[in-house]
Amino acid sequence: MSNIDLMVNQLRAVAAQAASAPALKTEDASARDFASLLKSAIEEVNGAQMDAKQMSRAFASEDPEANLQDVVLSLQKASLSFQTMVQVRNKLVTAYQEVMNMPV
Repeated sequence: MSNIDLMVNQLRAVAAQAASAPALKTEDASARDFASLLKSAIEEVNGAQMDAKQMSRAFASEDPEANLQDVVLSLQKASLSFQTMVQVRNKLVTAYQEVMNMPV
């Protein structure tokens, strides 16, 4: 089985697991504050970028374990997660500016 087939099967398994996962209870959702959620999201983006960097270095050094498909996939994942983080930041800045411009 090729790496792409393996990745597709993994994505399907994760999608099936997410579809059957129970929703967060309100107590669980309120227990985690916004700052910790934001921090964990930033750490995930950083981890994706570090993984992509490590894989591209391994591919550049002609490591036999590194293949081009995995490198490209990790680079795209890191890029997409960073772009998403930037958009969230833009929305937060816009919301902050709107709140600050509200009359008291």
